[in-house]
Amino acid sequence: MMSFRGNRLVETQLPLGTVWLLEKLAESKGKQALYEKQSPQILKALREMALVESTESSNRIEGVTVERDRLRPLVLGNTRPRDRSEEEIVGYRRALSWIHTNHEKILVEPGTLKRLHALAQGGTSGDAGEWKRTPNEIIEVYPNGHREVRFRPVEPEKVLSAVEELCLGYRQSIDQQKVTPCLAMACLVLDFLCIHPFRDGNGRVSRLLTLLALYHHGHQVGRYISLERIIEQTKESYYETLQLCSTEWHEGRHEILPWFNYLLSTIRMAYREFEERAERQRPSRGSKADLINDALANVLSPFGISDVERLCPNVSRDMIRVVMNRWRKEGRLKSMGRGRDARWERLGVK
Repeated sequence: MMSFRGNRLVETQLPLGTVWLLEKLAESKGKQALYEKQSPQILKALREMALVESTESSNRIEGVTVERDRLRPLVLGNTRPRDRSEEEIVGYRRALSWIHTNHEKILVEPGTLKRLHALAQGGTSGDAGEWKRTPNEIIEVYPNGHREVRFRPVEPEKVLSAVEELCLGYRQSIDQQKVTPCLAMACLVLDFLCIHPFRDGNGRVSRLLTLLALYHHGHQVGRYISLERIIEQTKESYYETLQLCSTEWHEGRHEILPWFNYLLSTIRMAYREFEERAERQRPSRGSKADLINDALANVLSPFGISDVERLCPNVSRDMIRVVMNRWRKEGRLKSMGRGRDARWERLGVK
């Protein structure tokens, strides 16, 4: 909410590097529209991969992991969760699916944040979808065991009014069209994290909120490339930038541009990866064997032959088996079973 008070955003001057990033994102958005028309089968494979990677990374950032051979069935199948961690995996997948399917109808409002939280928490914890009732300070623990309060979010009794002000400020900023929508989106996520309205799971909701806002502004790259995985891969920069930009947030004197640039860079990385993956999977760009080799190097391991088929449209199963057997003889793949349902594990080579 603090980022939207007064004329803060309108008066923010964007450096040339930031303007360049915005221009690149606009170009990439146009390219993606062409891919969606020309390569629907390729994009289907990317959607499934992104759904699995997003669910895995967003939960792993929060310290939640599951057995690798359980991940894909939980995300893409109807496997029932058997413990709390698996419930959270399934919950995050449901939150992603809700956004992917209904983003045009979902408004940025307090009720939406509560629903995202309820879904992402698996819906089973006692306060899923409820504002926090006790303060939740952000604590940094040093290697020697020393604990230090890094940030004090909004107090519980002020959360509802803060979230309402944030949502209203964001919507007004978009409606008035006085600032670039991506800047308003970045401040929406930053302020949400500083309010920290839930006892737990705020990070997950912030990433879902980012995906939703991107959809609202025509950026659908999060459907095909996992933004959560990129954030996990750059989490040191993520936390450093968040700490920098949350300093003096309560006083309204916090920095905005470092967070904005981090978010733009994340989206830019996603678009570049999208274009690279989509091009690699075009059959006309190389031999079918090259396409299969690339799939084997990138598919989540362990995997089944059907997982490779999804990444290699228009390639026969017999051809895939030939390449997989060659990898096995070279010591790069290990079979874990026999027959149609056999699983394969990649051995230390990408």
